[in-house]
Amino acid sequence: MKPRGLLSFGPRENRRANYELAAQSERGTMMSHPDVKPLLIRLFVEDDTLEVTSLWTRVFPNDPPWNAPGEIIRHKREVQPDLFLVGVSESRIVATVMVGYDGNRGWIYHLAVAPDLRRNGFGRAMMAEAEARLGSLGCPKVNLQIRSSNVDVVRFYQSLGYAIEERVSMGKRLD
Repeated sequence: MKPRGLLSFGPRENRRANYELAAQSERGTMMSHPDVKPLLIRLFVEDDTLEVTSLWTRVFPNDPPWNAPGEIIRHKREVQPDLFLVGVSESRIVATVMVGYDGNRGWIYHLAVAPDLRRNGFGRAMMAEAEARLGSLGCPKVNLQIRSSNVDVVRFYQSLGYAIEERVSMGKRLD
């Protein structure tokens, strides 16, 4: 699948209008606004490893050791690497999202936006691309997990139409 190309999202008051324009644009079309940095969404490549690691270290400072960026990147490059996206603005990686699909449900992992560039629509753009890719695979539903203490992130996903579901999240380490 080809990346959507350059999508640009405006300042807070114009973000929704720009998001809708970008969603309607053809792949590879540049949406521009004088006050906004453009965002190119593309597939992760090996040369991105250091920048992605740096971004994740800043965005997820309290991740447990088993979520070490190098290991996560290595695993994702082996399984569905076409669902590992980076967002580039002004020649630097400023956003990421990892997506998974098991044939039944889609999952969103490691949506990250550089702290100094939040509230510019980059998170929305990354999620729109992730959802579009899952939709093209026939995915009927997307799941994600958020730490319950991360209220701002809960609100962000709710603004995108996600709802809190009555579930118990369980996990077991196999390594």
